[in-house]
Amino acid sequence: MSGTAPRIKRRSISYSRWGYFFIAPFFVVYAVCSLFPLASTFYQSFFENYRVGLTQVGPKYVGFDNYVKIFAESKVHVYALNTVILWVLNFIPQIVVSLVLAVWFSSSSVRIRGQQFFKTVIYMPNLIMAASFAMLFFTLFSDSGPVNSIFMNVGLTKDPIRFLSRVDWTRALICTMNFLMWFGNTTILLMSGIMGIDSSLFEAAKIDGANARHVFFRITLPLLLPIFAFVLITSLIGGLQMFDVPQILTNGDGSPNRTSMTLIMFLNKHLASRNYGLGGAVSVLIFFVTGALSLLLYKTIMSRYSLKSNSQ
Repeated sequence: MSGTAPRIKRRSISYSRWGYFFIAPFFVVYAVCSLFPLASTFYQSFFENYRVGLTQVGPKYVGFDNYVKIFAESKVHVYALNTVILWVLNFIPQIVVSLVLAVWFSSSSVRIRGQQFFKTVIYMPNLIMAASFAMLFFTLFSDSGPVNSIFMNVGLTKDPIRFLSRVDWTRALICTMNFLMWFGNTTILLMSGIMGIDSSLFEAAKIDGANARHVFFRITLPLLLPIFAFVLITSLIGGLQMFDVPQILTNGDGSPNRTSMTLIMFLNKHLASRNYGLGGAVSVLIFFVTGALSLLLYKTIMSRYSLKSNSQ
């Protein structure tokens, strides 16, 4: 029996389509939980839509009237300034302390005993809910709280200090709480950035006679700019969305005299009264301001990083 055996055709298996299958859940969840609500917020911002008692007014298309009304009738610029002040007063000490701790913990020359213990301790406040943290400080610094009791018992003051009735003390408490909650997370991020720098650069600098100050400002800090940009932008986004701590500490009033009222607290006032049109307009404004500032910071920091890299 002559002839050749029939050739079996094998279908080539393409695995590329399975990649789309595995990433599809992310895009589905993102579209349902983020993209659709974002588009809905934009849509609602162009309508008059609120409730007066049991009467529903709207939805009625009003164009940009909601945006005009925000700047004409509200103190949105005051609330924006409050938000920036609270964020800056929290971020500056946070980044300074986190940088120092990150350098200490990642340095081979500075051997701190019990590093794992200290890393755990500084990160633990980040695990506590902000609402619980705010309630703790509210109890501690209230007019009849433990702090005032200690001050009066040791003779530092005769009358209780009204911490939550003074602008400086209220802002200081809000910034302290945000600092304690987030400096541990910032320290971990900066440590990961420092540990990602090539160790041969530090060794070469030591051989050339560079001291610790030169190594930090000439090697560590310039090469840390990408992770610093990430920390700064995420902190900015979180700062502009500051809500839970001042909301609970001031009982939602932004007292005293609304000096601790943030943009998200102002937004929450509209949502609580079911004024979805103005609430949507405030949300859109916060979205664009956050995006513009984040892009500006990213471009500025990364342009400096590129200049440093090219010069080296």
